[in-house]
Amino acid sequence: QLQLVESGGGLVQPGGSLRLSCTASESASRFGWNYAVGWFRQAPGKEREGVSAISSGGGITNYADSVKGRFTISRDNAKKTVQLEMNSLIPEDTAVYYCAANRGGGLPTLESNEYPYWGQGTQVTVSS
Repeated sequence: QLQLVESGGGLVQPGGSLRLSCTASESASRFGWNYAVGWFRQAPGKEREGVSAISSGGGITNYADSVKGRFTISRDNAKKTVQLEMNSLIPEDTAVYYCAANRGGGLPTLESNEYPYWGQGTQVTVSS
C-alpha cells in the first residue's frame, strides 16, 4: 500500500513563497516507475481542485490555469519526493494541500477521482 506524507505548509504573507514536499513510503524504484503524482487543494466551502501533476519519470507536467507561472512541480525519485514550489502567493491560494498518486501514464491528470492514493494534507495560509 502506497503511503504519502505532505510537509512544508504554513502561514505566509501575500507575495511570499512556500515549498511543499510529498514523500512516498514505497521503495524508490517502484515510486519512480509506477506513479504519477498530483497536488490538489481544498479551501473551506469549496470543492477540491487540481493544482499540478507530474508524470512518473518527471518529464511531463500539468498545471491549473490559476497557478501557471507561479507554481513549479518537480520530483526526485531517488529521494521518493515530489515538490511543489509556490511563488507569488495570493490569499486565494489558502487551502489544505494534498498530494496524491496513481499508476496512470501519459499526461498527468488534474482529476482527483483518478488518484487512489492520498496523503493527509498540509495547511497553507496566505494572509497579512
